[in-house]
Amino acid sequence: MEVAANCSLRVKRPLLDPRFEGYKLSLEPLPCYQLELDAAVAEVKLRDDQYTLEHMHAFGMYNYLHCDSWYQDSVYYVDNLGRIMNLTVMLDTALGKPREVFRLPTDLIAYDNRLCASMHFTSSTWVTLSDGTGRLYLIGTGERGNSASEKWEIMFNEELGNPFIIIHSISLLKAEEHSIATLLLRIEKEELDIKGSGFYVSLEWVTINKKSKDKKKYEITKRNILHGKSVPHYAAIEPNGNGLMIVSYKSFTFVQVGQNLEESKDEDMSEKIKEPLYYWQQTEDVLTVTISLPEDCTKEDIQIQFLPDHVNVVLKGQRFLEGNLYSSIDHESSTWIIKENNSLEISLIKKNEGLTWPELVVGDKRGEFIRDSAQCAAIAERLMHLTSDELNPNPDKGKPPCNAQELEECDIFFEESSSLCRFDGSTLKTTHVVNLGSNQYLFSVIVDPKEMPCFCLRHDVDALLWQPHSGNQDDMWEHIATFNALGYVQASKRDKKFFACAPNYSYAALCECLRRVFIYRQPTPMSTVLYNRKEGRQVGQVAKQQVASLETSDPILGFQATNERLFVLTTKNLFLIKVNTEN
Repeated sequence: MEVAANCSLRVKRPLLDPRFEGYKLSLEPLPCYQLELDAAVAEVKLRDDQYTLEHMHAFGMYNYLHCDSWYQDSVYYVDNLGRIMNLTVMLDTALGKPREVFRLPTDLIAYDNRLCASMHFTSSTWVTLSDGTGRLYLIGTGERGNSASEKWEIMFNEELGNPFIIIHSISLLKAEEHSIATLLLRIEKEELDIKGSGFYVSLEWVTINKKSKDKKKYEITKRNILHGKSVPHYAAIEPNGNGLMIVSYKSFTFVQVGQNLEESKDEDMSEKIKEPLYYWQQTEDVLTVTISLPEDCTKEDIQIQFLPDHVNVVLKGQRFLEGNLYSSIDHESSTWIIKENNSLEISLIKKNEGLTWPELVVGDKRGEFIRDSAQCAAIAERLMHLTSDELNPNPDKGKPPCNAQELEECDIFFEESSSLCRFDGSTLKTTHVVNLGSNQYLFSVIVDPKEMPCFCLRHDVDALLWQPHSGNQDDMWEHIATFNALGYVQASKRDKKFFACAPNYSYAALCECLRRVFIYRQPTPMSTVLYNRKEGRQVGQVAKQQVASLETSDPILGFQATNERLFVLTTKNLFLIKVNTEN
């Protein structure tokens, strides 16, 4: 059985700045432009039965503004009339109205249980689209940057069951055979989950093909499903379609298509209920093994062989327990006896008195160790010197223990450790695992649309951007940029809703639920001479922080960053903030 490789993320030291002095608040005004929308954004609020944290992560915090990474400064949203509206910016001072590029065939208002409409820009000529009712569309758009050749046409549409949102898609062309792979997310009800939330997260990897001989028809050729207990922070298909990468708080596993979740649950329960093959205890000098005997088993049916490092138990001609012992025994003094309750009791005399055995037979997990209360008390007494009832009993000690009260509120990260997993597309097995520990996930960004999306993680106080490279098995994740101290700064923004950065890493930005947008620029050379008085040295660069306050009381529904601009979507308005001037 193949085991997934445990990997680590390699930080590039030259991209870190240990002498970074923080962000300086700049009061330079940011040009901000406002467009009023013809129709309100098609926001879908959470229903009463969507009450879990996972529903809030997936649907309540959904980004309703979509950026076309193949064409800079082109954004899309879906309005209440079912229209997909596009705004492409050529000149900030001559902004046109958002234009309709496509209209969803479904009457969205007629569906009570729908989710928000979602889309993903698969390539420069393809878009995957969901209307939120459970129907998937493949749209051929022509070259979207060219108004003469752009025309949105439905090339495939099919009902795929319960409503879902699209989180990623890719386009593949192999030997004149075109295929599109897309990743769909659902949160499904789990009836058997009594202790948990009552829901599980489903990721469906759907592949749609068109054979070259049939030039019009696309059809689904593969559907693989993963189940997990938390909404993934990040999930993306590799550009060659050979694998899948997921960052999540709880792990995902592939399940068979059509397999009933209740059946798999029953199988898990039956494995848990299975009785141990034997029970064992130990004292300072003796190990006692107890085995329940089959009916009508007599003394003649039992054969036990004791060797210094080995034991072999045979019952009724069947080998019951055999293997190497954890440590040596006195095989001549070891004995066995049949008890009145039809059980076999084996006494093994330890060669090394006082040695605690963590297991009886090396590698055998079929037994259960029973620890008595006297032994627990003895172990606790031996460890007493390592513990204390007081948090810091000796503060004058050379190396006092960590005091949690000294941590600032923004240092506390409530989630347990997340993990980054890579799944193989053909075997559906996990091939690589990275334990992210306290490296909190922050956001994802598409730097190169032909590559997988990058993800940003907190490392100590910094925020580090990682680019996955599926083709490089030895070094699959590359550290490509650092946002100094941003991991620490963002933690203090308790009302943050969306987080993004420019594809060229020139700035990072986050917005709150209402009105305010914070921009953090990379350090740039100073035009004037500035000195650090404490260290008596000249400061060559300074990193600026800027704050924009939008003239609206509507909640922010969408947020996208390009190299030059920030786009902010509210229910009735689209705001443009000019961050960088064109080089």
